[in-house]
Amino acid sequence: MQVRKNRKFLGLVVLSAVLGLLAGACGSDGEVATGGDDGFRIAIVAPSASNDLAFSQSIVDGVGALTGVSAVDVTDGTFIVDDAAAAIRAYAGEGYDLVIAHGSQYGGSLQEIAPDFPDVAFAWGTSADTFGLPNVSAYTAASDQGGYVMGAMAASMTSTGIIGVIGPIAVGDAKLYVDGFVNGATESVTGITVNVNYIESFSDVALAAEAAQGHVANGADILTGTAQMVVGATGVAAEHGAKWFGTQSNQTALGPDIVVASQVYKWEVVLQGLVNGIKQGDLGGESHTITLENGGLAIEFNEGVDAGHARKIGEKAVKDISAGFTETGA
Repeated sequence: MQVRKNRKFLGLVVLSAVLGLLAGACGSDGEVATGGDDGFRIAIVAPSASNDLAFSQSIVDGVGALTGVSAVDVTDGTFIVDDAAAAIRAYAGEGYDLVIAHGSQYGGSLQEIAPDFPDVAFAWGTSADTFGLPNVSAYTAASDQGGYVMGAMAASMTSTGIIGVIGPIAVGDAKLYVDGFVNGATESVTGITVNVNYIESFSDVALAAEAAQGHVANGADILTGTAQMVVGATGVAAEHGAKWFGTQSNQTALGPDIVVASQVYKWEVVLQGLVNGIKQGDLGGESHTITLENGGLAIEFNEGVDAGHARKIGEKAVKDISAGFTETGA
């Protein structure tokens, strides 16, 4: 599968740069073995960098794991919704088999664009709303599940009894994760304090760092957060030796000595069925959710950090949530 990344979408200028995050799977010509090359093309429009170790990378990694796909084009960094809408419409006009609008802020645009291209399949997330359109699929993550696991582990590791959470905007999978994390921590250990700070931005790295500094100053020795702005917070955590719990993508690279574990989104679990259906003439119209039970959510531990008993707590929580024995409360 050939992957091409478009840094800037002006008149569909394609830079044809192979994604560095897929370099380990690619040859020098950008080819990725997918188990089938039948001309099926996917386009992704994402709000942040494709290698952000967070939200955008999760969908690029997920699509990269699909089989039966010949090529993928990515337009990233589309924080401006109008730019994203232009990219979505242009990809649809070029006849891509599946156009993925990876951002809850893109819903209004997709609702307007999709009816103009009834023979093109669209998917967007995180959301459960298909707008009642037969060619629009929605996908979301039950991120409260992994959040609960992370929170339970964090509560068993804190020495100060204070944990800090840096949230972006209280919507979608971000809010689910934060709510699940808080519940996991407070329900696991009595007397734990979890301070939550929503910075009202998915992308403001400096503001995330400032929020993290505030948590550390308030006594937090463990931090977590969600969205692409967390690179600012992890930098502060590393500076002060605070442990970090990640979500969306494996964030070990942001702090090999501090990242305990990450909840990783495996979007391919739901996207593979969508691709297979499109090839059979089913353009979508349904909502899909990744969970711990269906394997769409995976807890990946950093072997470089000794989590001790916390890892056993996390592994048990995964089993109990998957089996329906534990409710996350989110």
